[in-house]
Amino acid sequence: MTSNNMDYITIALPKGKLFGLSADLLAKVGYTAEDLSEKSRKLVITNEEKKIKFIISKTADVPTYVEYGAADIGIIGKDVLLESGMDVYELLDLGFGRCHLMMAVHKDHKRPKLTDYAHTRVATKFPHIAEKFFNSKGMQMEYIKLNGSIELGPIVGLSESIVDIVETGTTLRENNLEEIAYIMDATARLICNRVSFKLKFDRIHQLTEDLKQILELAKEEKL
Repeated sequence: MTSNNMDYITIALPKGKLFGLSADLLAKVGYTAEDLSEKSRKLVITNEEKKIKFIISKTADVPTYVEYGAADIGIIGKDVLLESGMDVYELLDLGFGRCHLMMAVHKDHKRPKLTDYAHTRVATKFPHIAEKFFNSKGMQMEYIKLNGSIELGPIVGLSESIVDIVETGTTLRENNLEEIAYIMDATARLICNRVSFKLKFDRIHQLTEDLKQILELAKEEKL
């Protein structure tokens, strides 16, 4: 880490549904930059006055940027964080982006028990999380990694089931799929590089405490 980088806090933000919520939350504690937008053509957006750099990356890459020190901190869903297996500090549950991981099958091919699906194919973006779940049930499965439209797996005969995230369940219903097993809840998390946490402790600690206060106030307003 160069002396120049020591002057800055670099934050990795994920493209997609978490971007706006993340940027809005950070703005409430003064972490902003001109033209900070998911659609920006700039790869790095800097606030020179406050010594803040923002990296806008694909969702799955945020934990990688943070572990390897290209970013000091990042915001990412717990599901993506667990699947990545990256060695980072998890500083704070931010509470937004709530969803859950589950197993679903086509309604026409539903079986009596979960274990009846042992030794079948499961399509998923989360093979590591899925494998850990099925291993806990004593089930061996064949995992097919997909990056989009996971629901297509059972529809076109690629797999007997899927493991994916669900927010409202609308996509499942529209494709005649039914959730049959809950795996875990997931929300957005603030994560930190282990070296940065030591070298930039004061600033990162202060940011974390400021975010905690904002989140606590938001909870109180909802009560």
